[in-house]
Amino acid sequence: MAHDASNMTPLSSLRSDGLKGKLQVPGDKSISHRSLIFGALAKGETVVSGLLESEDVLNTAKAMQAFGAQVHKDDQGLWHVTGVGTGSLLEPIDVLDFGNSGTGARLVMGLAGAHAFASTFIGDASLSGRPMGRVLNPLREMGVEVLARSKDRLPLTIKGADPATPITYRVPMASAQVKSCVLLAGLNMAGTTTLIEPVKTRDHTEKMLRGFGAELGEEINEAGETVLTLEGLQELTAQNVTVPADPSSAAFPIVAALITPGSDLLVENVLLNETRTGLLTTLVEMGANLTIENERESGGERIGDIHVRHSDLKGVTVPAERAPSMIDEYPVLSVAASFANGETRMEGLEELRVKESDRLSAVAAGLTANNVPHIEGEDYLVVKGGSNQIGGGTVVTHLDHRIAMSFLVMGLASQKPVEVDDGAVINTSFPGFVDLMTGLGGRFSA
Repeated sequence: MAHDASNMTPLSSLRSDGLKGKLQVPGDKSISHRSLIFGALAKGETVVSGLLESEDVLNTAKAMQAFGAQVHKDDQGLWHVTGVGTGSLLEPIDVLDFGNSGTGARLVMGLAGAHAFASTFIGDASLSGRPMGRVLNPLREMGVEVLARSKDRLPLTIKGADPATPITYRVPMASAQVKSCVLLAGLNMAGTTTLIEPVKTRDHTEKMLRGFGAELGEEINEAGETVLTLEGLQELTAQNVTVPADPSSAAFPIVAALITPGSDLLVENVLLNETRTGLLTTLVEMGANLTIENERESGGERIGDIHVRHSDLKGVTVPAERAPSMIDEYPVLSVAASFANGETRMEGLEELRVKESDRLSAVAAGLTANNVPHIEGEDYLVVKGGSNQIGGGTVVTHLDHRIAMSFLVMGLASQKPVEVDDGAVINTSFPGFVDLMTGLGGRFSA
């Protein structure tokens, strides 16, 4: 992705003496997006605490306002969403700008496609390079018209059918975004939508649908696939939503503590949904001194505190079937693998090629720049850990927040500092990352 060098703010991390203390990372991004969307569809006022106030989520809030919902934050930091009801969104007057957020754009396309009006979606350079066909294809089957750039990229306009037709759709790849787009479209049109999911992905949309009062059928068919059935135009009831801490954001201080000698951290109130804990499973297999404390349930989701100390890690093979539960964590896992003894092999990574950047090649290039031996395959990565020459390079982030944070974590434990070409991109998901890590003992230099 092309960069505008004039707007970039390079940032370096330096070897640190150990990260110590308690911390809470920002609210979960997936649940934050969905709480605003379901609040906008519900009757009454939904109150959200712990919302992730990142650029991505705030762009979803603006989109919900454009569709007619009332959204505001009060003096106590709570967010209030007064909804318009299912199937009752208003036509946006202006374009919908999703910035860097693929989640926001893809989920909201489902909403917009179920309404008989036109909506135009735009985003930043990174989002405009990402394929949207995976969500547009099922919408086309419902009768939605799409006017887009080649390869179904932003900016694009969709016009909902009148009436839209519910479909039965088998998701061709493991994608919670595609599943959520289809379910959100089905919720807002008359009739029954059926979705078949061969590989189980994160289930926040299903949990929140039920939490807001919708009936959602779920069964396992003879092939072992999950089959979801949803009757459209069910009335949703406003809820109070508490957003737990984001496990994908928690991954950065967790890995930083594991690889930085002298570290002892407690990361509090982390979402432990089983479709999101693949990284924790993998780190324990690698020998991480990692325990979950104070486990409890909130709003239908499991949460807990993660206690992590510096550990001697060993290389493992991460199976392809684990990828859906940790797809966003492979960049920072690659950093952990750099400090492990032996080889770590990660399989089933084709999805990384269509993230905020081609994350697989971006990680590989970052490893090269910082003297970490590795092999990059079409859908796998092998990292050869244990070198005593790690660091000293500059990493191209490609406007990707997770690439930036992952390699800044590397610099906290490496022999030489690690620089990323742009630290500002971190604000899309983890505002205050550097200040929080500095408060625990991390060293950074602008």
